Amino acid sequence: MATDTDQRKTLVLTGASRGIGHAAVKRFSREGWRVITCSRQAFSEDCPWPAGPEDHIQLDLSDQEGVGIAIAEIRHRLEANGGRLNALVNNAAISPKLEGGGRMNSIETPMHVWRDVFQVNFFAPIMLARGLFKELATAKGSIVNVTSIVGSRVHPFAGTAYATSKAALAALTREMAGDFGPYGIRVNAIAPGEIETSILSPGTEKLVETIPLRRLGQTSEVADTIFFLCSDQSSYVTGSEIHINGGQHV
Repeated sequence: MATDTDQRKTLVLTGASRGIGHAAVKRFSREGWRVITCSRQAFSEDCPWPAGPEDHIQLDLSDQEGVGIAIAEIRHRLEANGGRLNALVNNAAISPKLEGGGRMNSIETPMHVWRDVFQVNFFAPIMLARGLFKELATAKGSIVNVTSIVGSRVHPFAGTAYATSKAALAALTREMAGDFGPYGIRVNAIAPGEIETSILSPGTEKLVETIPLRRLGQTSEVADTIFFLCSDQSSYVTGSEIHINGGQHV
C-alpha cells in the first residue's frame, strides 16, 4: 500500500557532503522532496535533512564497478516510489592539485590523474543517467550536470584535466538533451564561477575584483538554480548551460 512518503518527488544527488551539493540537499528537502545522496564520505551527523542516513549511499565514483553497484541499489530504493526518479543531479567532481595547491597543467599531469578525473567528472554522470534512464523516463524527470566556468577558459587555479572534463560534460549535456528529450527527460547544466565554499583557492579574493557583481556566489544561490531546473517552472528548458558567476563570463 502506498504511503505519503512514496508519493514524494525524489532526487538522486552525487557529491552531497559539502558545498553546492550540501546546499542543494537542504533546498530540495525544504520543498518536501525525498533526497537520495551519494558521496565518498559516510553520512555526516551534522547534516540536517530528514532520513539522511537511510537515504545515503557511500560511493567512490572513480570505481566503475562501484558505480554499477550503486545504480542497482538506487533502483532498488526507488521501487517504493513506483520506480520513478524525478531528478538526477551530477554534482560530484574531483580537482587534483599539486603539492601546495598549485595548478596541474597539460604538460605534466600524469595520465592516471587524467583517467581518474574523467571517470568521476565525465563518465560517472553518463553512467548514472543511463543506469537510471527507465526511472527518469517514467517520471519525465530532469538531469542537471554541474559544469564550471573553467570549461570555457583557462583558469589560474583549475587544472587542465578538471577544466577539460567540465568542457566535455557541457558538450555531453547538449548531446543528452537531444537523446533523452524524446522520452520526456530534460537535461541541463549549470556552470558556477567563484562560489564561497571551503575549497576556495588562495588568491580568489583578487579574482573577485574582476567579477561584475564584485562578490563571491553563495552555495544557496546555486542550489536555487538547480531546483529551478528540476521543477515544473523550467518545463520547456533543456540543453541549456546556465552561468552562475556574477557576470564573470562576460
